[in-house]
Amino acid sequence: MKYAPIPKDLFIENRKRFQSALKPGSIAVFHSNDIMPTNADGAMPFRQNNDLFYLSGIDQEETVLLICPDYFDPALREILFVRETNDYIKVWEGKKLTKEEAKEASGIPKVMWTSEFQKVFQIMVTDCQHIYLNTNEHVRSTTEVESRDQRFIDWVKSRFPLHTYERSAVIMNALRSIKSRTEIELIQKACSITRKAFLRILPMVKPGVSEHEIEAEIWHEFLMNRSRGPAYYPIIASGAGSCILHYNDNDKICREGEVLLLDFGCEYANYASDLSRTIPVSGKFNPRQLAIYQAVLRVMRAATGMLVPGNTLDKYHEAVGFLMEEELIKLGLLDGEEVKKQNPDAPLYKKYFMHGTSHHLGLDVHDVGRRPVSFAPGMVYTCEPGIYVPKEEIGIRIENDILITENGPVDLMADIPIEASDIEHLMNSDKKMI
Repeated sequence: MKYAPIPKDLFIENRKRFQSALKPGSIAVFHSNDIMPTNADGAMPFRQNNDLFYLSGIDQEETVLLICPDYFDPALREILFVRETNDYIKVWEGKKLTKEEAKEASGIPKVMWTSEFQKVFQIMVTDCQHIYLNTNEHVRSTTEVESRDQRFIDWVKSRFPLHTYERSAVIMNALRSIKSRTEIELIQKACSITRKAFLRILPMVKPGVSEHEIEAEIWHEFLMNRSRGPAYYPIIASGAGSCILHYNDNDKICREGEVLLLDFGCEYANYASDLSRTIPVSGKFNPRQLAIYQAVLRVMRAATGMLVPGNTLDKYHEAVGFLMEEELIKLGLLDGEEVKKQNPDAPLYKKYFMHGTSHHLGLDVHDVGRRPVSFAPGMVYTCEPGIYVPKEEIGIRIENDILITENGPVDLMADIPIEASDIEHLMNSDKKMI
């Protein structure tokens, strides 16, 4: 891994919290992700299963975590299974974790080889009543590739049909939505690297530069700061592309008079950040672009103030919708009388602001969380209103990452320039603020 070691206390505490939610007589199993193939004998870079990482801190393929809190032998209540290496693997793939290294990273005293998992599980499960199985239950998940977790589900249900089966995701989604101090520090680190990338690219954006050149500078800054890369594929969208919400071509030439919508975030130690800024390609917003930018910024600041304990996501989005209606009327994009007569189930502002304002952020950029959602201290949300006017080829989105606390929202990206005047100044300056 490129990132610095993470204190094992984080994973020890995470496992305690998970175990406290299990029913008596339970056993739970978590599998790593597969290494996904490309073509021929190619493979994608490995990315760990976030639930396994959350509970173990192990960032290696072919890893299995077994948790059985009530087992009669205390030494077997937590077992970590890691891939056994050999001389062939050392030559072709490099070093793998030793048992001692896996123990040190995870805080789990009992470490065995993955090849031993099935035999150990079959012995232990006979003394258990409930089997907790892990699945991806994100509300927006569209899983089409069978995972190691799913293959294990098929196997264990055919082998032990009379056990009671439970869903680990219900527990994990609730636990992961509340971030610990260490997790917040890791997200803050990702945000800080994202800041460096944004400041790096501001002076280089000029008419004639390509979107892919800008993307390259972002990747450069991320990798130089011990990141694996972006938390999601960067959006570098100039002109008409700024009105495409998930624009990924990143291959156009930025032209004079256009806006450039940037949506990118660094991943650090598997934790995500998520930034959006919209900047003028020519180094200065024209009056119409500036008016829309300021409208989005006002909505963003008001929305940030609503990210407080006790508020709910539904009420929050409804309130943001009212704010957006007011701004769109002022901009001449909506008619006030028509808004009064609108169908409340199909508000007119959705024509220009069609996505949600906030989502959980953590190990996933669209992180898991409990539903229905009531904001609580320790949650991290994005705040990302936008206005998109395709006829004018103006798409403006502004986004920061916000920590909810008892004392009000804390902006983890507060040091990243956001005022239009500051952005214009930096774009026309040779000095870097990194």
